[in-house]
Amino acid sequence: MRSIMVLNPKGGSGKSTLATNLASYYASEDMDVVLADLDHQGSSLAWLKARPAGRPPIRGIAAWRSSAARPSRGTDVVIYDAPAAVHGRDLAALLRKAETYLVPVLPSPIDMRAAADFVAYLKHNSRVANKQIKIALVANKVREYTNIFLELEEFLKRQRVTVAATLRDSMNYVRAAERGLGVFEMAPYLTAVDREQWAPLLSFLRSKRSRA
Repeated sequence: MRSIMVLNPKGGSGKSTLATNLASYYASEDMDVVLADLDHQGSSLAWLKARPAGRPPIRGIAAWRSSAARPSRGTDVVIYDAPAAVHGRDLAALLRKAETYLVPVLPSPIDMRAAADFVAYLKHNSRVANKQIKIALVANKVREYTNIFLELEEFLKRQRVTVAATLRDSMNYVRAAERGLGVFEMAPYLTAVDREQWAPLLSFLRSKRSRA
């Protein structure tokens, strides 16, 4: 069973957008997918409720509840959407749930400082240090050719952590979220740029570099 968590204690980094698009991509590849929402706000499950009938199925789990069902043995991929403002023992517990962790980072000074602290924490975590889990950064909601985007690029290089993708700030993600879809389920002519930007991330997730 493949397990991937989208995790960043800083709120507003686009975790649910990344998680739901990952889930919809794997579902469109005929995989048995579980979307496990660890945030009591339930943003990913709300997206799932908006999903049209006839689309590739995704099973949702309110994973923040202690009574939540576990993914069945036949599940191919579990995508965890982690909550914000998680620290200490709760954060350590999350780092025992998945094999691959994606950390979305926004192009803003506040988000970059928070990400630097989080990456430093991860590097000192025993499971990361012992290569029991793999982490990668995702530059999220970027606008190319802006000064802050250039600052983000330099910041990500300094972290010495895999940067799996750079995803633009696009209304396609907003439209997809409204309809319970992912960008891979929208018209190719509308989402060609977004699909191209996702290619490195999907390639990373298919590679041995992303597996413990």
